[in-house]
Amino acid sequence: MGAGPLLGGATLAPMAKSFDFHNTPGHLVRRAHQRTVALFMEETAGFDVTPVQFAILHELLAQPGEDQVTLAARVAFDAATSGSVIGRLEKRGWIRREPDTRDRRRKLLWITPEGEVAALQMRDAAQRVQERLTAPLSKVVYNHQDPAGTSGA
Repeated sequence: MGAGPLLGGATLAPMAKSFDFHNTPGHLVRRAHQRTVALFMEETAGFDVTPVQFAILHELLAQPGEDQVTLAARVAFDAATSGSVIGRLEKRGWIRREPDTRDRRRKLLWITPEGEVAALQMRDAAQRVQERLTAPLSKVVYNHQDPAGTSGA
């Protein structure tokens, strides 16, 4: 691989051979995300939920009656597509959605008793994911400590 002709006769300069794609931050973050989702799906297989669905349930335990847009922001999910995720949780009977009495355009969300039981049961699985994900990291890296004592200087 290297330089080659492009449409219209232009050529593309070869990429520097020193570029190590497999160690770029973007690639490593993507791989970490893939690993996290895989571990989550493995640990929560009996619940048939996604990480975003769990995050929504968990947030509703802490903030019952949250509006849909604010909840989406709290779990770092796109508000425009959160409705379909919330709809799936609603169909399972794990949350209920009602219009706000002061502004009927806003939808307020509550976790149901069944959803609360499921979310609480999933917490152990979510904790195992975190433990498995961080197990290979040294204590220094995981705790964000600077072993040389040079940070903040």
